[in-house]
Amino acid sequence: MTTEVRVPTLGESVTEATVATWFKKAGDTVEADEMLCELETDKVTVEVPSPAAGTLAEIVAQEGETVGVDALLATLSEGDSGSDSAPKKAEKKEEKKTEPAPAKSGGDSDGSGGGGNIDVMVPTLGESVSEATVSTWFKKVGDNVSQDEMLCELETDKVSVEVPSPAAGTLTEILANEGDTVQANGKLAVLSGAADGAVEPAERPDSNAIPAQGDEPATANGGQYTAPLPGRDIEDAPSAKKAMAEKGLSSDQVQGSGRDGRVMKEDVAKAAAAATSAAPATSSAPAQAPRAPVSAEDASREERVKMTRLRQTIARRLKDSQNTAAMLTTYNEVDMTEVMALRNQYKDEFQKKHGVKLGFMSFFTKACCHALKEVPEVNAEIDGTDIVYKNFVHMGIATGTPTGLVVPVIRDADALGFADIEKAIAEKGARARDGKLSMAEMQGGTFTISNGGVYGSLMSSPILNPPQSGILGMHKIQQRPMVVNGEIKARPMMYLALSYDHRIVDGKGAVTFLVRVKDALEDPRRLLMDL
Repeated sequence: MTTEVRVPTLGESVTEATVATWFKKAGDTVEADEMLCELETDKVTVEVPSPAAGTLAEIVAQEGETVGVDALLATLSEGDSGSDSAPKKAEKKEEKKTEPAPAKSGGDSDGSGGGGNIDVMVPTLGESVSEATVSTWFKKVGDNVSQDEMLCELETDKVSVEVPSPAAGTLTEILANEGDTVQANGKLAVLSGAADGAVEPAERPDSNAIPAQGDEPATANGGQYTAPLPGRDIEDAPSAKKAMAEKGLSSDQVQGSGRDGRVMKEDVAKAAAAATSAAPATSSAPAQAPRAPVSAEDASREERVKMTRLRQTIARRLKDSQNTAAMLTTYNEVDMTEVMALRNQYKDEFQKKHGVKLGFMSFFTKACCHALKEVPEVNAEIDGTDIVYKNFVHMGIATGTPTGLVVPVIRDADALGFADIEKAIAEKGARARDGKLSMAEMQGGTFTISNGGVYGSLMSSPILNPPQSGILGMHKIQQRPMVVNGEIKARPMMYLALSYDHRIVDGKGAVTFLVRVKDALEDPRRLLMDL
């Protein structure tokens, strides 16, 4: 039986990859899940495992070739590896689905819907996320559950992930309790039988599943990878070269795990982490100084709570931002009279037609997109010794949630109208507060807007959201006396703050950007006429 090896999902907005390395050659015997080849995209390195045990019959896409999503990479002849599992995998080929069914920990199924245990596994957590913390169990041992009913919630350093039941049954064992740290693809619990006579699902054909972008690559073992031969020139992965340039590391400082000792992107991350942990003081620690001594009386009235992963990540990223960027803030103020008048005039008609309220954020988003076209360095980022200019605007909107600050991204905001922007802000804001945002929805931003005014902030200096080079801080609208045409009048004024990376944005560009935002808001007609 012939099995096709195809390009897996590469991630949002990624449509093609380059075949970097084949670990096997035609005629080689392979086991299920053994790594066949490695693909390089402009964002990540993706390893492609064998979907079944067998013999690599033909390599269709050679090293160096560009392939699209779901393109044919190679073909396997199943059942030729001598593995006992090969015939079983062939039998279950018919059962393969887009979303794999749950794995069983024991018992054979004859399709009658009875018997057997079903494992509840940690779902895919996303790119660069290898572990999570079990925050809440919604069910307890002995409870009957329906398929897709929520069993528990996991917390990563980026998002909260709800774990649904893979099938109907009874929760017989919880293996990871609240507070436990679990690895990607680890086992959380075990379901038994099928409750209420529900049909038990088929086994999950793990050997046929293609990992989505962000799955942790399998560890090379069994002699697949060997140390580089003395004097041999090994070409490192392109993504690893980029990562080494960013972190100031050389190849001899990184232990490669790829074929023949090839340095991979994850190897660079490990080396950088090791160097950081070896330093006397690390920038990743939320707190540096030792805690001051407290009296026994005061200690008895304190409450100690472990920081959530999200809060730890926020602390680390903010400190990293301060340590990496040459951050500077420039200020201005904007008279909100015209925007408020325009909003009051059309808000009812706007909501009636578009089904969403007209707020201030769409005005600021449009004004920033307008200004970013004139000052493109504020919408750029530094990559090693290169400046990457973005000819689009993926606008990050900082949103406060009960668990901390998150930044959902509105993609191609520069191409959206007021109604679409307001709808996107409302939808993503609600999902953020409910902890339902995916990591894809928080990645790829090119510029960020933060509105501290909703909490009453009069002025602040926002911190950059790396690798972005600019962030606009909005603040409270306050009536202040202003001189207008020689007369003192009370006007609704807002302070604006632009924090920027001075390595890439000069003072002139930063001030020009902020003035263009101010001009567009004080006379919104400029946005219509592209002035």
